[in-house]
Amino acid sequence: MSSRSLLSRKQNSIPAAYYRGGTSRAIFFRKEDLPSEQQQWDGIFRGTIGSPDPYGRQLDGMGGGISSLSKVCVVSKSDRPDADVDYTFVSLGVKNMDVDYSSNCGNMISAVGPYAVDTELFPVAGEANDTVSVRIFNTNTGKVIRSTFPVVDGEAAAAGEFAIDGVAGTGARIRLDFIDPAGSRTGKLLPTGKVVDCFDDIPASCIDVGNPCVFVCASDLGVPGNLAPDEIDSHPTLLPQLDSIRRQAGVKMGLAETLKEVPGSVPKICLVSSPSDSYTSGMMQTSKDVDLVVRALSVGQPHKAVPITVALALAAAARVSGTVVADVVSKKPVDPAGVTLGHASGSLLVSAEFDAEGHLRCATVYRTARRIMEGRVFWKDTSA
Repeated sequence: MSSRSLLSRKQNSIPAAYYRGGTSRAIFFRKEDLPSEQQQWDGIFRGTIGSPDPYGRQLDGMGGGISSLSKVCVVSKSDRPDADVDYTFVSLGVKNMDVDYSSNCGNMISAVGPYAVDTELFPVAGEANDTVSVRIFNTNTGKVIRSTFPVVDGEAAAAGEFAIDGVAGTGARIRLDFIDPAGSRTGKLLPTGKVVDCFDDIPASCIDVGNPCVFVCASDLGVPGNLAPDEIDSHPTLLPQLDSIRRQAGVKMGLAETLKEVPGSVPKICLVSSPSDSYTSGMMQTSKDVDLVVRALSVGQPHKAVPITVALALAAAARVSGTVVADVVSKKPVDPAGVTLGHASGSLLVSAEFDAEGHLRCATVYRTARRIMEGRVFWKDTSA
């Protein structure tokens, strides 16, 4: 295309909002504002988020150069009798062209309920100062999540006294109940039918709760369980080893037929260790503060906290006898309400409720979220 043609083109724009959800951020779109053909969404998402960026900064878009800030959420009213809104999560590669619809994001789902209220997809009384529950159907996993949070004068409350590690300050508490969360992609709590498999001669437990996950003990890989994210990133062999295990687990779980076809976002992989073996670093925690030390990866990058869906899977795995998680979790919980996870930015309490037959009924976690911006986002068309 000639320089004259480029100069004559106007920028594209589309209505959007920008929210923090838990320890992530994402651009939010109403489905009705996007093209009716989903295959046309990818270019818009890349153009607004700033991918691909060979420099890894996403400086020409609204991404932040890391996986937890390279996200998009699409929300619409739901026609389902068991849900109020439908929510599709999209993860975008930072340096590559990847646009991944294969997983859910537990952090960003904390912002979906507030977004639904703020945009009147879930209308509340204009003068209401109360607590509401929004039933969210996640199209990626086919699961329903109940989001409960306060509203003020018809808008989702942002201010509050609840704090989460990894986010400065406090906010309104949001309770997320993941209903019947097992088998989000595979239909089974234990996708391989075993509590422990071996990949590259390393014991691993494959669990599907919220998202498919694979857990390995840090000690089996010969590394401390309290490595900082940058230490994981700079380790000479750890990331390739974890990706090899993750891809083998993905095939064994039925997520892909070949190692190459395993998506970047699932299964997620996480290192676990006993708090008595390695205490969490960076937040002045000791082994008495947490039940389990975890270091998770997200789209190949060490996560600075822990993805919520990984936390949910950890809570379930901790209660399944024989898993690598159950073998290292503290037998005397810090908080009887659930499992306290020690991650690179602090700690997180998460719970899993099983019925008498061993069926996982619900998994619960608490987050905060905040609307940062709304209006129109301008996106760069890179197709020409």
